[in-house]
Amino acid sequence: MPSCSPDCCLLRAVEIVKIFSEDGMGKVVEIPADMTARDLCQLLVYKSHCLDDNSWALVEHHPLLGLERCLEDHELVVQVQASMSSDSRFLFRKNYAKYEFFRNPLTFFPEHMVAWCQETNGTIPPSQLLQNFLASSSCPEIQGYLYVKELGRKSWKKLYMFLRRSGLYCSTKGTSKEPRHLQLLADLEDSNIFTVITGKKQHSAPTEYEFCIKPNKGRTELKELRMLCAEDEQSRTCWMTAFRLFKYGIVLYQNYKIPQQRKTLLSHFSAPVRSVSENSLVAMDFSGRIGRVIDNPVEAQSAAMEEGHAWRKRSQRMNMLGCHSPLHHSSLNSVIHVAQLWFHGRITREESHRIIHQQGQVDGLFLLRVSQSNPKAFVLTLCHHQKIKHFQILPCEEDCQIFFSLDDGSTKFTDLIQLVEFYQLNRGVLPCKLRHPCTLVAL
Repeated sequence: MPSCSPDCCLLRAVEIVKIFSEDGMGKVVEIPADMTARDLCQLLVYKSHCLDDNSWALVEHHPLLGLERCLEDHELVVQVQASMSSDSRFLFRKNYAKYEFFRNPLTFFPEHMVAWCQETNGTIPPSQLLQNFLASSSCPEIQGYLYVKELGRKSWKKLYMFLRRSGLYCSTKGTSKEPRHLQLLADLEDSNIFTVITGKKQHSAPTEYEFCIKPNKGRTELKELRMLCAEDEQSRTCWMTAFRLFKYGIVLYQNYKIPQQRKTLLSHFSAPVRSVSENSLVAMDFSGRIGRVIDNPVEAQSAAMEEGHAWRKRSQRMNMLGCHSPLHHSSLNSVIHVAQLWFHGRITREESHRIIHQQGQVDGLFLLRVSQSNPKAFVLTLCHHQKIKHFQILPCEEDCQIFFSLDDGSTKFTDLIQLVEFYQLNRGVLPCKLRHPCTLVAL
């Protein structure tokens, strides 16, 4: 056989991967064989000019099976692609909940589902809770009832389950955890856990909180999937998060800490990195006969804030002088929100739920959309305690000027940007502040 040249070896080390965005558009990228999911996400963030807030994720999506999961940051993209079938694809998407369990572990692991919490009357602090999951020497256990779909059949059984480092077990006798009563249902080492996205109708599931354990191989038949169903969203999240912790352990914590360490290193620089054009800008005052450079930084900041709001004041004066209808589409205040990442236009209530679910049901995750029942109004869709709530934003007219309010006029805003900025700083009548905007990116 002819020997392989260095150039040939170099070419073989590069792989072609196609990534899709939420709008169905795809982008083909060449990546090295050892590129991780985190590195590919950062590459896509750079190419798409997105804000790099460490919440982007690569999603393994199986449309025919109705399954998807977020790749862990350390996973090799090429390796995962090799185990995917031809109909599967990668999606580029936000996932704010990827490491939320490190910040709020008690939300993800209710005491009645964690075995050692029951044994110690729930007195274990949050830090110890996570240490027990991460330490390979400890033997944590998640327990509770799950519905299990019988292999090759449409029927479901409600069984008492135990999730350990060695795998997922069911008890053949009530809630007994004696070894002779335990049956292994799935191994963690050669499997991954997926969310079922097709709804409960396809599998005749007893609830809508479905998830699935899928073997790591190219072509997987539907009958090989271990279909599971929880009673509520919190239980499903607990089982799926524990599966990830048992499978990857301390590697997940290292993935979580890497962006924070990078942020700490950057904070040591005395001044932020700025472009040449930004460094050439100076604050100026043109209120007098001639312009002057503003040397005082406090005065310069004040001037910048005044300039930033000047266009709104001018727009308001024009509306009052012309006395246009405040709901007229030519009014700047009525359309300025369209370009914002959190505004999703005329989507349905169900579609807003789907987007919130996909981007991680963390507190403060939100989007704005046009109301279906009132075309002149808007709706704020907000996630709190893993529940999705909707708040109607109504327009109100005062002195030939339009205002927006979601508390019956007690707090009024000239446009939706002001409204969002206010509730990002103040909870007001909402259950929590607006923290994470639902963002769709076009590749």
